[in-house]
Amino acid sequence: MEINEVCVLGGSGFVGRHVCHALAAEGYRVRVATRDRERAKEQLILLPTVDVAAVDVHDAAQLAAFVRGADAVINLVGVLHDGRGERSFQEAHVGLARKVVAACRAGGAGRLLHMSALNAAAAGPSRYLRTKGEAESVVRESGLSWTIFRPSVIFGRDDSFLNPFAQALQFLPVMALPCPGARFQPVFVEDVAAAFVRSLADPGSVGRSYDLCGPRVYTLRQLVEYVGEVTGRRRPIVGLNDSLSRLQACAMELFPVRQIMLALDMLMTRDNYDSMQVDSVCGCDLPFGITPTALEAVAPAWLGNRTPRARYGQFRGQAHRD
Repeated sequence: MEINEVCVLGGSGFVGRHVCHALAAEGYRVRVATRDRERAKEQLILLPTVDVAAVDVHDAAQLAAFVRGADAVINLVGVLHDGRGERSFQEAHVGLARKVVAACRAGGAGRLLHMSALNAAAAGPSRYLRTKGEAESVVRESGLSWTIFRPSVIFGRDDSFLNPFAQALQFLPVMALPCPGARFQPVFVEDVAAAFVRSLADPGSVGRSYDLCGPRVYTLRQLVEYVGEVTGRRRPIVGLNDSLSRLQACAMELFPVRQIMLALDMLMTRDNYDSMQVDSVCGCDLPFGITPTALEAVAPAWLGNRTPRARYGQFRGQAHRD
């Protein structure tokens, strides 16, 4: 089936923006559904083949109208925290997956690319991973030409993974780190976007799931130490044991601490703690011939801008001094 027009749900988010740019570069016409059209337009307005629409994707009628006539749908929508002002895991992951499948069937979009997560499973250790696993089952049983992607943590210039640690290290004299031994295999956002786009042109990807990981495994402590090294803000790290890690997560769930941590992108709930009890690593290569990008090769380009020397250079540049 020839694919020309693609609907992207979650296209104005961190991963979505990169996916939209990659789709546009390959000549696809792209429709982006977003809650905040004006904000999304600012991020995607320079892409001539991308159209941004204000759509509540959780409204079945709006979603069906948005998808109608498209050749493919990419679902990137997900939440990291359950309820309390956010969509619940069940609604954002499982409920939306069902609505997307129904909209694809009704609108004639036979191709569906779905963002899941590494370790997603119906018997996973956390509600996040369990609902991600349930959503995968919905997609697999849809009868559509589906492909599922299961990344480890995703890093990039605007991520919510490394950047919050860089921010925290600016004002914390000591970092009390939960689950310091948790293992991750971070994957670069542009590699993730490339996998989504290349799968559209690869019939062999239909009916397959792909784990997406970078080239190296790190503990959480190693990642925070690396951020401190690159930003020039090394801090003592106190690794919390399991009991203290869970206690810290409980404390963060209390109002108003939860709201403060959410605003700083640093909230860790008990469910996040449960997710980290299983290593987010995989032993496979990236699909479609993609060479995984090393964290050390790209992260200094944005993390390094937080150092006093880099900021001094920026100020000199703004003053037109060399």
